[in-house]
Amino acid sequence: MVIKPKVRGFVCITAHPAGCAAHVQEWIAHVKSQPPLTRGPKKVLVLGASTGYGLASRVTAAFGAGAATLGVFFERPSEEDRPASPGWYNTIAFTQAARAAGLYAKNLNGDAFSADIKRQTLDLIRADLGQIDLVVYSLASPRRTHPTTGAVHKSVLKPVGQSYTNQTVDTDKGIVSTVTIEPANDQEIADTTAVMGGEDWEMWMQALSEAKLLAPGAQSVAYSYIGPEVTWAVYKNGTIGLAKNDLERAARSIDSLLKLQHSGGRACIAVNKALVTQASSAIPVVPLYIAILYQIMKAKGTHEGCIEQMARLFATQLYAPTGPKFDAGGRIRVDDWEMREEVQAAVKEIWPKVTTENLTELTDIAGYRSEFMKLFGFGVPVIHYDADAEPHIPML
Repeated sequence: MVIKPKVRGFVCITAHPAGCAAHVQEWIAHVKSQPPLTRGPKKVLVLGASTGYGLASRVTAAFGAGAATLGVFFERPSEEDRPASPGWYNTIAFTQAARAAGLYAKNLNGDAFSADIKRQTLDLIRADLGQIDLVVYSLASPRRTHPTTGAVHKSVLKPVGQSYTNQTVDTDKGIVSTVTIEPANDQEIADTTAVMGGEDWEMWMQALSEAKLLAPGAQSVAYSYIGPEVTWAVYKNGTIGLAKNDLERAARSIDSLLKLQHSGGRACIAVNKALVTQASSAIPVVPLYIAILYQIMKAKGTHEGCIEQMARLFATQLYAPTGPKFDAGGRIRVDDWEMREEVQAAVKEIWPKVTTENLTELTDIAGYRSEFMKLFGFGVPVIHYDADAEPHIPML
């Protein structure tokens, strides 16, 4: 099958298996080029392990610290005339590379919110690994079926309290326009918190603790974003921001659990940089901000992608000899280069000037598009996209 990109709005509905594999290899090569994580984790559970920060965390743990990794994710296999989802191919490529390097790597594909997948995960850890010393919580889903109530919660990306109007960009067509987003109602706020908040993280950590599958000193980290004021209405102060507040509440609760019952373990939130991900592409206003940010940070030589962010998080924070540094809210900040005063001042200067006509001049919209396509395995230089590709690859 010759596989070409088919973009629908903010998502590509096809993925290229060889392209995804090459992209994963790029990430592995970056981690191997860095000093080894001599103090790093040894047995790692990654929840949401197939794309983005979750996959980058798994690559960093495995190829930076030689860790055994268990990945949990929910990805779609190929169908007769349709490739699998990119996370499916990413995971196969990672697993092949890890096992070739002599590392333990196993996978569970299913709904991580469900009680059944939790049970399967606990059973596999008990049988193969004994205890886990790092749990990475990096789930990103638009919906959650609650394992206790059976209620289906769907998240929304909306402001809270009042409507919000600002400029945004159609990254496919390159058109800058004004968008108005109506505020969420109380049910939408509650549903978004149920999906993207901290309850499920707490359920996972409680289940692992009760099953005695957490090693002494075990750590857990979940990922968040704060960003600049220009994005706050749809992020920090919007429905997703309120959900992230609940994630921080959960971090404090889990931190207490780990400190008291697991010999001084730790749980925390890492606030990461704005990056092109499947999730961020869906948030109005944010893609335009990212395109401006990339232009500025690349010019300053401080731009990082997912893998560079996670490599820095593990090396200079989570597993640094002196331990992590926290902000006033108890969070690790690897968005620090993004939030530098001179970077944000440049964003503020450029933001009101951007139009459809000068988009390519004032922003890195080309870099945004390139990173977006690489999420799906397209635009990787070493791949011949006119050649036949085999889409039907079984999960390892």
